[in-house]
Amino acid sequence: MSIQIFGLKNSQATRAADRFFKERRALIQLVDLKLKPMAPGEIRRFIERFGLAELLDHEGKAYIDAGLKYLKLSESELLGRIERDPILLRLPLVRAGKLLSVGHDEGSWKSMLATAAENLAPGAARRFP
Repeated sequence: MSIQIFGLKNSQATRAADRFFKERRALIQLVDLKLKPMAPGEIRRFIERFGLAELLDHEGKAYIDAGLKYLKLSESELLGRIERDPILLRLPLVRAGKLLSVGHDEGSWKSMLATAAENLAPGAARRFP
């Protein structure tokens, strides 16, 4: 199972997720949201699981500077803002199959690896300690 990490290269939390999975020799795909925005279906998965409010970094400088604390935007307007400025999100967004996590959440990442190890075919070499 491949792990997808959606984040920004210069984000400390994204680098932490990248390092976490690399140290455990997991197959990862890092998607830099500055270079390639998330597909609408992909962001929809996270919204359905967590809700749009949970995906936003309400305490972040970008969120406050954009005045989003005081603006009432529709979901489509907010999604447009996120697409233009992904730093508004609580990064990283991590997906392993149907398992999802938002932000720096090592407990969730460990459960992703455990699930991936359980799903390996019998006799296959385990890559996750």
